[in-house]
Amino acid sequence: MAMNFAGETIEDIILSEDKRGVSELRPFVPVDFCEQAAQYLLDHPGRVAIITGFYILTAGQHETDGPPGAIAIGNALQELGREVTYITDYHSAPMMSEWLGDRAAVVDFPIAGDEASRQAAKQLIDDLHTDLLVTIERCGRNAGDVYLNMLSRDITEYTARLDYLFEFGIPSVGIGDGGNEIGMGNVAEHIPPVDRLPDEPAITEVDRLVLASVSNWGGYGLVAALSRLVGRNLLPSVEEDTRLITQMVNDGAVDGGSGINRYYVDNFTLEENGELLGLLHELVDRAIA
Repeated sequence: MAMNFAGETIEDIILSEDKRGVSELRPFVPVDFCEQAAQYLLDHPGRVAIITGFYILTAGQHETDGPPGAIAIGNALQELGREVTYITDYHSAPMMSEWLGDRAAVVDFPIAGDEASRQAAKQLIDDLHTDLLVTIERCGRNAGDVYLNMLSRDITEYTARLDYLFEFGIPSVGIGDGGNEIGMGNVAEHIPPVDRLPDEPAITEVDRLVLASVSNWGGYGLVAALSRLVGRNLLPSVEEDTRLITQMVNDGAVDGGSGINRYYVDNFTLEENGELLGLLHELVDRAIA
């Protein structure tokens, strides 16, 4: 079935085929939110920490949405000379280490209680000398200090409290697609009125927020905007991205939309995902030609 990835802008494309209603939040962010976030990356040089990994309760595994977008961003920033570290928890850390090899360090942040997590966050920030935080598809705590999935089921005991990394005033960019991710605190008051979005959204805020129908697409959109700003196409190829998602599934990751170990991302096939990424390539190539 042909998908309707229509649109004249990066923002239009990554909010195409919206199955949850996240595009209803678009009036509450800047029109050019991808470009603003990309410019923010350039305006804040130095070491970057990228946070990702979302636990799927029904599968006991992490999902295919998040890490591919994180790695696309990280690879792009490394191409621009930036030092990148990835931060996740034990559900995602072994696989991410395998996929990245010696390209970047992966930190396994402990799943622990409030005080221990705060201490771990402070120590990690000090150790990494982090200048910029980027979070993509990472569950954030709500106003009740609980981590909920899109079915409003409590996944606190399976989720490292990576929100605390955002309490030190470090410049930050966030990407989300459902309302329960770190960064969606920027639009928290507007989330409950949308039927398919959470009644108890995440509250952690970021300096620049990217919305997308699928968080990976938000990552690709951020890289596309960055590419246009620097005059170089930094996007992963469709083939490279497809290989990564395939490897993730082979290693046990699941489709977040169904909880099934299949070659999908949020109920989209690899072909549909590749179609969107291909459109972003076309947009970038036209802009920098």
